[in-house]
Amino acid sequence: MLVNILWPFVPAAIAIHFARKDLHIWIFALNYVAIVPSANLLGFAGGELAKKLPKVLGVLLETTLSSVVEIVLFMVLLHNDKGGNLIPVIQAAILGSILANLLLCLGLCFFFGGIRRHEQSFHEAVSEVGSGLLLVAGFGLLIPSAFYAALSSSSTKAIITQQDLDHSTLVISRSTSVILLVAFIMFLFYNLHSHHSIFDEVLENDEQRDEDREEELQRTKLTLTECLVAIAFSLTFVCMSAVFLVEEIEYIVETGVSDNFMGLILVPLVEKAAEHLTAIDEAWDNQINFALFHCLGPSIQTALLNAPLAVIVGWCLDKDMGLNFEIFMIVLVVLSILVVGNFLRDGKSNYLEGGLCVLVYVIIAVTTWYYPKVEGESGGHSGHHTE
Repeated sequence: MLVNILWPFVPAAIAIHFARKDLHIWIFALNYVAIVPSANLLGFAGGELAKKLPKVLGVLLETTLSSVVEIVLFMVLLHNDKGGNLIPVIQAAILGSILANLLLCLGLCFFFGGIRRHEQSFHEAVSEVGSGLLLVAGFGLLIPSAFYAALSSSSTKAIITQQDLDHSTLVISRSTSVILLVAFIMFLFYNLHSHHSIFDEVLENDEQRDEDREEELQRTKLTLTECLVAIAFSLTFVCMSAVFLVEEIEYIVETGVSDNFMGLILVPLVEKAAEHLTAIDEAWDNQINFALFHCLGPSIQTALLNAPLAVIVGWCLDKDMGLNFEIFMIVLVVLSILVVGNFLRDGKSNYLEGGLCVLVYVIIAVTTWYYPKVEGESGGHSGHHTE
């Protein structure tokens, strides 16, 4: 894959971090690029390992391994957070990851798949379960923000103090996180146990439609040991690049790049790059159900697993990490879920729908670039400026 030409950036990124700690922009840029080939190797090794497992379990494992990059970034950001300075970046990255998967990745899948054929059809079991879970997840992520926004106006100041409001919002965020984790466990049980036969059949049919099937069957496969070694190797480089990148975010923000753009656009693009390339390749080969799994699956994992995990780990570290997002950003996510759900409703896709999704993502990226960082903002209890 073309991504492999980026491997020289990995040793270069490590070397410059130790040799020239003063070159903050270069360290950030090189490690930003270096994550892509490392994550791609992780995804490839995960895909090879997935082939040795039952279909649904294999796809879920592959998706989970791709989410490891995101989890590592969240944990490093939490560890490096000082007084709430990086929590807005984590909050934006949570929503940005969902946006990138739903609009950019799914849009590109529909677009490139639609270029090769008039339209593509996907199974209703994949689209209905995926869009339904995302709607519930979006609702859960919206509640703490809506609660805070409703009670933070000047007319409610006499009812509740700012300190009590911050505390209540944080408690709601933590409670919501636990509930979302329960929803994720139900999702796993549904996929792997009670309804696994449906998804097995869907993915098996997709494999038969793979236009590169003969070529892939002749390709050399990795052994179990090689898969595990490759996963360990790639995880090491991903973690190193993530740590080095996060250390430079503070300096990059000082150059004029806002927390919101950093979290909503830049971080999600690199953390899910390998997953996106895999999904686009599957859509191109007419494996649209596999592609949907790789678009909707990571979005569901981010909303139901990674985000709650970040809140709970922050709770354990005594960090005020909550789900009280900027209203601007959470509204974008909920609207995106509704837009994508509407496109999935008929069970068919074409390049027009894909192109529209990508254009919406570009509009969001441009708007986020100009969205100002509110002075005094912190991810502390609210993630919003309080007067």
